[in-house]
Amino acid sequence: MADRMAFLTTPRAERARRDARERLGDRNEVYRPGGLLPVISGQAERCMDCGLPFCHHACPLGNLVPEWNRLAAAGDWQAAAARLLATDNFPEFTGRLCPAPCESACVLAIDGAAVTIRNVELAIADRARDEGWDGPHPPERRGGYRVAVIGSGPAGLAAAQQLTRAGHATTVYERADRPGGLLRYGIPPFRLEKHRLERRLDQLRAEGTAFRTGVWVGRDVTGEELRAGYDALVVAVGATAHRELPVPGRELPGVHPAMDYLTWANRVDEGDCAASPVSAEGRHVVIVGGGDTAADCLGTALRQRAASVIQLDINPRPPDGRAAGQPWPVHAKVYRETTSHEECGAAGAGSRVFAAVTVGFEPGPDGRLVAVRFAEAGGGGGGRGDDGGGAGAGTGGGVGAVVGSGAEAADRSPRAGTERSLPAQLALLALGFTGPEPDQRLFAQLGLATGPQGTLTRDDGFGTATPGVFVAGDAGRGQSLIVWAIAEGRSAAAAVDRYLRGRTELPAPISASARALTLGGA
Repeated sequence: MADRMAFLTTPRAERARRDARERLGDRNEVYRPGGLLPVISGQAERCMDCGLPFCHHACPLGNLVPEWNRLAAAGDWQAAAARLLATDNFPEFTGRLCPAPCESACVLAIDGAAVTIRNVELAIADRARDEGWDGPHPPERRGGYRVAVIGSGPAGLAAAQQLTRAGHATTVYERADRPGGLLRYGIPPFRLEKHRLERRLDQLRAEGTAFRTGVWVGRDVTGEELRAGYDALVVAVGATAHRELPVPGRELPGVHPAMDYLTWANRVDEGDCAASPVSAEGRHVVIVGGGDTAADCLGTALRQRAASVIQLDINPRPPDGRAAGQPWPVHAKVYRETTSHEECGAAGAGSRVFAAVTVGFEPGPDGRLVAVRFAEAGGGGGGRGDDGGGAGAGTGGGVGAVVGSGAEAADRSPRAGTERSLPAQLALLALGFTGPEPDQRLFAQLGLATGPQGTLTRDDGFGTATPGVFVAGDAGRGQSLIVWAIAEGRSAAAAVDRYLRGRTELPAPISASARALTLGGA
C-alpha cells in the first residue's frame, strides 16, 4: 500500500550517476544502470495526487503524471507503462532529454522539492522495454491512404508512428544516411545511447513504417513528385539554420558551428571515421552559448581531452531560486548544472563565464584561430565566481566562475574597458537555431511560405496553404524542446488523419497556436 503522506516524510532523491571521472573515460550514458525500481517506487509515492495536477498541464504531451506515479508507487509497472505510452511515443527519449517543465509545475515545488517525475518516467519506460510491454503495434487494417513524412527527427518519427498505427501507408524521407535527425547526430551518446534510437526505429519498421534515407526532398525527389505519389505530406525538417555571430574573425579556421562539431563526434561513434576532423583533443576550446547544445559541446570536448574549455554565456548568472517575475508554476530560469558541468571539476579543465559578450576571434601567424576576445555585458557586475575562480582563467577556474552574477545584466552590449582574450584553437558557436534551412526549391515546390521568424507558416491545424501539406515540429514552431516536437508530431498526425478520412481517433495534445498556453513555456 503506497504511503499517501510520503511527500512529507520522503526526501527527493535523484537517479544515481556514474562517477564523473569514470564518465570522462567513455561516451556512455552518465547514469548508473539497474537497481532503480525500489528507489523510484519510493519517489513516486511523493506524488500528492493533486486534485488539479499542474504537472499534467505543464507537459505539452499531457502526460498522465499522477496516474502513473500512483501505479509505480504501488508496484503495478505494467499499468503505469500503459498510462505513459498512451500519451508519449518515446518516453525513453523524453525521460533523458526533456528539461522537465512538469517538475517546475509540481505542487510540491511551490515551497520545496518537486517529485522526480522525469526519473519515474524513465524507470517506467525502461521497465516496459525490458518486459516487452512496449513492442510493435501494427494496425489491424490498412486504410489505403499513402502519407510521406519529410524528416526523421522526433516530430517526424512521432507523426509517422501515429499515422502508421492509424492504418496509413507511411514513408519517412531523410536526407542523411541514417534516420533519427538530431537524436542521432546532434545528441551525444552520454545523453542518449543510440541503441535506444535503433530500437524505436526497428519498432516503427515492424509496424509498417518505411524509411528512405539519403534522399533530399526538393533535389533528389521533387515536392511535386511526392504530392503526386502520396495523399498527404508532413514536413518535419526541424530548425537547423544556426544563428550566426557577425564579429571580426568569424571566418577563421578553427571557428565552427556547434552542430558541425557534435555531428562529427557522433559520426566517429557510428564508425564512419576513425577520428573527428574537428576535435578538441589537446586544444584550448571556447564555447559561445549557454544552452543545452553548449553543454553537449562541453561534455564532448572534455571527453576528447581538451587542454581547457571555457563556456561564454551572454546572459547573467541566473538566480538559485525563482525570480519574482517567474512564479510557480512557470518553468523558471534558475541556475542549473548539467552533467557536463559536473564533469568540469573532475577534468580540471572547464569553466563558465556569465554576462560575457564575444566581440571577435584573433588569428595567429598562420591565419588560424589563436584567441577569442570577449567583454563584460553592459549591465554585468564583474564579480568573482562562487568558487573564487577568475572569469579569464583559461584553464580550470571552476564551474562557478562568473562575470556578473545577477539578473541585472539586461544590457548585452560590451562594456568599455573590460575586453580581454582567451587562448583558443577551437571555438564553437552554440547560439541556437532560427528555423529550417532555407530551401527555396522545396518551399516553392510545396507552396510553403516562411514567417518573420524564419519558420514555415501554417494554420492552427498544422495545415498550409497547399491542401494536404502539413508542418510539424521545430520547422513550424521554431527551436524548442523534444517533448514539444513529439507532441506536435502526434497532433499533426491527427490533423492528417482527419484530412484523409474526415474524422480521427488519434489524440491531438496541442494545436499549432498553443505555444503560449502551456505552463512550461518554451
